Amino acid sequence: MTNFSTIYKLSVVALTCCFQVLLVGASSSSCPVLECWFVQEKVGRGGGLTGATSQEKSLLHIRTDAHSQDAASQKTPTDINPDRVYYVTDPAASLCHHSLNPPRGSIKKPQCEINPFLPQPSTLTWVASLTDSALSPIYLQADWFSAAFQGLNEQLGVSTIMRAPTGSKEHSVILSVTSKTVSVKSRLGEPVLLDCGFWADPASPLSGSGFAVEWRYQFRGNGRLVVAYDGKTDRVADTQEEGATLDFEGLHEKGNASLILQKAKVHHTGTYICSVYLPYLLAQVAVDLEIVEPPSLAIHPSPLPLAVAGQTLDVQCEASGFAPLTLELSWEFKGADGKSRPLGSGRVTGHRQAWDGTYSQSTRLELDTSKLDLGSGGEVTCVAVHPGGTRRASATLSVIGFSTPSIEDSMAMVGVALVLYGLIKFVSWTFSSSGSDGADKQDKKEK
Repeated sequence: MTNFSTIYKLSVVALTCCFQVLLVGASSSSCPVLECWFVQEKVGRGGGLTGATSQEKSLLHIRTDAHSQDAASQKTPTDINPDRVYYVTDPAASLCHHSLNPPRGSIKKPQCEINPFLPQPSTLTWVASLTDSALSPIYLQADWFSAAFQGLNEQLGVSTIMRAPTGSKEHSVILSVTSKTVSVKSRLGEPVLLDCGFWADPASPLSGSGFAVEWRYQFRGNGRLVVAYDGKTDRVADTQEEGATLDFEGLHEKGNASLILQKAKVHHTGTYICSVYLPYLLAQVAVDLEIVEPPSLAIHPSPLPLAVAGQTLDVQCEASGFAPLTLELSWEFKGADGKSRPLGSGRVTGHRQAWDGTYSQSTRLELDTSKLDLGSGGEVTCVAVHPGGTRRASATLSVIGFSTPSIEDSMAMVGVALVLYGLIKFVSWTFSSSGSDGADKQDKKEK
């Protein structure tokens, strides 16, 4: 019994050790090896003209600990120049997100681009205070790179500024800006949160000199400043857009730079760029926002008038209050047998835009009861297919005097015929009786 207990304990210990080894192995391999495009401008050909850009395949070995040796033991693919292999230390683990590390053999790959970066002061009003000393620290004398990452299925967007001692391939992330809402959809009137967070290396001398955050809007060539904040002087720019704000407490405590739109409107549709500044450094991510509001439908006239066989009715369907303007309108008819059939799209009008930016559109249908085989009537339905969902509106159509009467109508006609027959018989009998009484009285008078 004692031996069995000892064996049991040893088995438990062995299983525990194996489990811990698996956990360690999983954690050490959780950071990806990213294939990136190293993009830089070619040397100009004189005259102030900028040359074309060049692209080279590169490899980024991501790790959270600079002393990890796992990456160094991995082989470099033959199609990648060894000079374009970099070892990136990311203590915040922003680049270890699962969307940047697809399963082996996966066809879809995360997007990655790396570029040389030149640290420089910003002249923006809400950023200038970060470099008011005008003295560039010796710390800037290094190799600097910016890198942009896009996770699978738009789960993540990351922008980083990395630093390496001159001539070294050992890079450290100094500033990273992340968004987990690369693409957002919202209904009208709802509050909207556009996610953006940043991390600055506390060991960097640049991280203790303050920060600044800026949100800009861009759509079809038009742009505007939404909100800008100087974290060093704790000041918000006067150009702040109404209804847009930041969580200032979370911004200082957790690096939460998310934009809050209190009430979604149609003109909010577009691309929002979250930019985070440290002294001499800038990293930014883009977030796409789309306001999607399905239409409200109304059929006119309502209710539909009683139709006579052979008559043509004009029916109109009005779709209003929708955004964006992509909309498909059509008609359906459901007869007494329960079967539905399409009636086409009718005559569709162009779009009209309301004061709040939403759109309206209508379609008109001619219901020719002599050609459409509508029977005794049924249900006419207007169908609107929109990115926000499919909407339907129905109205009941009744047709009288059609060529093939129903059983109910036949019974009603028989009943009417019987009543008319009885009335005729009654009138005939009454007149016959009156005639007989008159003849009897005349006979008596002659006698």
